[in-house]
Amino acid sequence: MSDLIKLDATDLIAKVSSGTVKHRDVAEAYLERIAEKDGAIGAYIHTDPDLVRKSADARDKAEAGPLAGLPVGVKDVIDTVDMPTGYGSEAYAGRQPYWDAPCVAQSKAAGALIMGKTVSTEFAMASSGKTRNPWNLAHTPGGSSSGSCAAVAAGLALMAFGTQTAGSIIRPASFCGVVGYKPTFGLLEPAEVKVLAHSLDTLGLVTRNVRDAALAASVLAGRPSLKLPEDLPAAPKIGLFRTPPFDSADPATVAALDLAVQRIEAAGGSVVEIDVPESFITTHALHLAIMGWEVTRALSFERTVLWDQLTPVTRDFLTEKALVDAPAYDAACAALPKVAAELAEAMTDVDVLLAPSAPGTAPEGFASTGAPMFNTPWTLLHMPALSVPAIVHDGLPVGVQVIGRVGEDAKTLAMAAFVETCLDAPRELQ
Repeated sequence: MSDLIKLDATDLIAKVSSGTVKHRDVAEAYLERIAEKDGAIGAYIHTDPDLVRKSADARDKAEAGPLAGLPVGVKDVIDTVDMPTGYGSEAYAGRQPYWDAPCVAQSKAAGALIMGKTVSTEFAMASSGKTRNPWNLAHTPGGSSSGSCAAVAAGLALMAFGTQTAGSIIRPASFCGVVGYKPTFGLLEPAEVKVLAHSLDTLGLVTRNVRDAALAASVLAGRPSLKLPEDLPAAPKIGLFRTPPFDSADPATVAALDLAVQRIEAAGGSVVEIDVPESFITTHALHLAIMGWEVTRALSFERTVLWDQLTPVTRDFLTEKALVDAPAYDAACAALPKVAAELAEAMTDVDVLLAPSAPGTAPEGFASTGAPMFNTPWTLLHMPALSVPAIVHDGLPVGVQVIGRVGEDAKTLAMAAFVETCLDAPRELQ
């Protein structure tokens, strides 16, 4: 393995910016890694080595940008002008957009190297793609940002874009042992990303560590304050939140949370148990109603014209979502402010929440990408959240989730970095 593959994003960008390492060196190292590893893992749905080399050579002739040399994977629901965008569906295989989505254009302008398109479930919903979990190829990497999380875990990219409408960044990040960052809703521009639910879809990042996520987000969001400070919080107050239905948490997830609490307290932080507000229990039903109504409309063309070209899993998913009617949707939207207010009151005395990322380790097989019940409330409430690797259980990673208040992404990132240093989870490239 090239030494360049071992560098995290912050260090790699610094070396490329200083001229110590060329963009072309990074491109060759990552192309070699992809050729070596991705045949078994299947993180990418499209790669073009010649395009990557051409881009790297052009960047070596220009001034280094703030993401100089960063190898990036782009989830296949995000439009790209020079690579096909198939939305994870055979119905759109080979489709070529006329533009780059803003997040891709911003990455290129900042000097990043786009390594290829990463596998998504069909329309970022439930129908699995070809990707396997790098820790154990017999297990799912999660979904829908399966390719992005697997690519970062396997050293096939240093940062990858993911999207989350239910649990599609946080859950696969936990399954693959990487950092998944779902920002405050709208922090990263979601234009030219396949729409599922316009009030839920959130563009986010997958990285090896929290510091890299903060750096990339600071550039892409145009908010330098998101970069982590040199000194992390010394004595944060963290609320342990046993997201309902907590009895769905496997022993692996319970062990990850217990370890996080022990380590946080040993490092000088304090952890207090948060009583789950009564109204919070409704978040799963509210999310179901809002997503159901909005997805049914967003995918009207697919439902009316392309129906026979969709997978059975997707057809079943859309059939279920179409059962939601307008009164149910309106009632769910109307109920949200009370839920948010009661949760805000419960969080009054803590900096962030600590909660499960997923029910357990990645399930064996590929019939399911795992359950999002520990993610949907935070997506619904537009709150920033990160999955941070915690432990390895029976050979598979498990993360814990750090959740902050809406708009407090800089604070949430710093708190997640504190938790990350406490855990010191295994980070060997798979």
